[in-house]
Amino acid sequence: MSKVVVKDSVIFITGANRKKGIGRALVREAIKRRAKKVYATARDISQLDDLVAQYPGVVVPLCLDVTKKEEIDQVAKQASDTQILINNSGFAGSSGACFNYSEVAARQELEVNYFGSLNLIRAFCKTLIKNKNGAIANIVSIGGLAALPIVATYCASKAAAHFLTLSVRAELMQYGVSVFGVYPGPIDTDMAEDVNFEKETPANVAIQVFDGIENGIEDITPDSFANNIAQNLRSDPKAVEKKFADYAHKMPEDFLNGA
Repeated sequence: MSKVVVKDSVIFITGANRKKGIGRALVREAIKRRAKKVYATARDISQLDDLVAQYPGVVVPLCLDVTKKEEIDQVAKQASDTQILINNSGFAGSSGACFNYSEVAARQELEVNYFGSLNLIRAFCKTLIKNKNGAIANIVSIGGLAALPIVATYCASKAAAHFLTLSVRAELMQYGVSVFGVYPGPIDTDMAEDVNFEKETPANVAIQVFDGIENGIEDITPDSFANNIAQNLRSDPKAVEKKFADYAHKMPEDFLNGA
């Protein structure tokens, strides 16, 4: 794996709209590490105004809905100097598979968490090869490695993103493009405000992500919960499966009756 250098690099980060989100924390951490330019995306570009004002000439806002391939192709042309692509956009619909299933949520999870990343990688891969110091980091989830029944379809979409990461890593290795998978546990973001776990801060996640990228750690677990699960998956994956399955027995009756 080629060494990836963040300093003086051009970075493209999706999903930077949330005030309390991993994407925004990644933008700030990239700038702390003296990235030359950071493309930050959101569906509503006005949500990036504060970042642009705080980092004039460094943060370049781009309007992007990752479920729309034509928009992806357009921003890829605009950001043709990109060296590091970070697929951070994500969607969680809290859909079960047998109970409380939502086909709308399940399809949206796949569109954002899998097809969005896939289409961005396809749009940028030749650019990353050409520009050198190339890297891709996919913000997956520990739920892509171990399934929680209460968010079954989300975990399925993240499992797809995990195997996409492995496949892309194999395809681009010969071209000197490094590919990283990031597997966070519960993070204190707007999207996870109802998750009843101890949570890591987005700022600390961003530090771990860029430390992992610069140190060539292909599989990055940026918090203690994810680290613990990843270690247990290596030693006793069935125990993790059973532990996570126990959450199904703790679901409220109104959830189980929402089939």
